Amino acid sequence: MKGGIESASRVTTVSPSYANEILDPYYGYGMQDILNARKYKLSGILNGIDLEKNNPATDKSLFANYDAKTVFENKKLNKVGLQSLLGLPVDESVPMIGMVGRLTHQKGIDLVTAVMERILDMNVQMVVLGTGDWKYENILKDMQNRYPGKLRAIVNFSSDMASKIYGASDMFLMPSKFEPCGLSQMIAMRYASVPIVRLTGGLRDTVEAYNHETGKGDGFTFLTYNASDMLYAIERAVGLYRDYKDEWKKVVQNGMAKDFGWSNIADQYIKLYNEIKQ
Repeated sequence: MKGGIESASRVTTVSPSYANEILDPYYGYGMQDILNARKYKLSGILNGIDLEKNNPATDKSLFANYDAKTVFENKKLNKVGLQSLLGLPVDESVPMIGMVGRLTHQKGIDLVTAVMERILDMNVQMVVLGTGDWKYENILKDMQNRYPGKLRAIVNFSSDMASKIYGASDMFLMPSKFEPCGLSQMIAMRYASVPIVRLTGGLRDTVEAYNHETGKGDGFTFLTYNASDMLYAIERAVGLYRDYKDEWKKVVQNGMAKDFGWSNIADQYIKLYNEIKQ
């Protein structure tokens, strides 16, 4: 890796924030000295998502398709459909939190399991899809047995089920310890699932905290890698969903309006490559 950095004309990461973070020992994992010495080469360009594949208007895995115009009528059909499929109490009004990803320390699952009881005591439903460390798999299975009407832990991976969770969930939890870019938060916004994320790496670059005063923003964020801070972000999201329906719709619409396709990103890579040629 060091030899590659020394030899390369440019070094890129998959988000601007991560390019800055890896200059610090906490994120650099021993490479921070060479990265700092050669940071004039370093840049960060966000990853993108496939807008045709990740499209709630055409996704065949959904119980009902929708776009920005029909989201508030048809998205609830996906929640009811997933509740029925997974044996959860059918209630279109209950806030549903989704998680899709590896069950590892990097993805913040330790924060989630630390306060899972307090999350579920908010009268929400939660659906988690993924595999990873056996410790977290077992904790989630145990919690599902204790809260059968509120939690489903699907220790597996299925792109079909992932789409169903994106389509059904009102909120998407992604409390990563570090995240070079992250794609799930982009897909979630496209599917009208409001992201709740820790401000790190690409999550910082893609999710803007909702501002009650201005009406801007498309998610809920927290900074410190701390279970209580994460819980507070979840509480803010659930509170807005329950008590301020019009504002919640605005958050959803703000997220769906974002363009995370590859067109603009490809232009940034072309510009970078052209700079190397000069």
